[in-house]
Amino acid sequence: MDGVREPGLVASDVDGTLLDPREEVSGRTAATAGRVIASGTPFVLVTGRPPRWMPRIVAALGVSGIAVCANGAVTYDTAADRVLHSHDIDPVTLHDVVRELRRELSGCAFAVERATRSARDDLREQFLAEADFHRNWMNTDIRVAPTDELTGKPAMKLLVMHPGLTSGELAAATQEIIGDQLRATYSTDSGLIELSAPGVDKASGLAAAAAELGIARSEVIAFGDMPNDVPMLTWAGHGVAMRNAHPDALAAADEVTASNSEDGVAQVLERWW
Repeated sequence: MDGVREPGLVASDVDGTLLDPREEVSGRTAATAGRVIASGTPFVLVTGRPPRWMPRIVAALGVSGIAVCANGAVTYDTAADRVLHSHDIDPVTLHDVVRELRRELSGCAFAVERATRSARDDLREQFLAEADFHRNWMNTDIRVAPTDELTGKPAMKLLVMHPGLTSGELAAATQEIIGDQLRATYSTDSGLIELSAPGVDKASGLAAAAAELGIARSEVIAFGDMPNDVPMLTWAGHGVAMRNAHPDALAAADEVTASNSEDGVAQVLERWW
């Protein structure tokens, strides 16, 4: 993007991209984001994280506005702390997919993320998991629930964990079993994948946000590092992968910047701001 006009919208993944390896926002990155916002250019966070994980990031970055969460399933107003839209998986599909995966892929454990109006609503209503998932996730805040309760209401995201497979292996096996019922992706390689409703990914979520803001696709610059970022990197007018990125993200990008430990996002944005 050297030698061209400045982007009309900046979109960035969070983990492994905007955050450093300690999961913190560096001073350089925060300062650069501040200059982007001060110029009137929207800065949209596009993440696999649910809304409940966003307030800390927004506060550290100093950027408020629209965020695309849960791999494109949710549009969240960070300033008002309100979920604006949620593309949920219906209970029938949740039930069928869990049943098929349990039958065909022994050893899976499941959890769901549900959209509530506010990121600060009762966590027990936002994140429910089976006991085996809870043990492997090592998070005492998860509400353990039976499978029927997990699949009994719409969810913005179904999480599947398998201790004997990498995330890439699990995603491939899952997609083969369930076909086009849901869309599988991942942002870690620790045997955890995330399933969204058909047609939902970071590209669809970012496209909707850009349209709402009146920004053309060609004006968007997007940053990412993992397979769940690939749709966004290929959709944006200019996709930038971090040097620490997964091979799939590197292959999808128009440009590779420095790693997240070297303020790679800031290094690119400093061309204009």
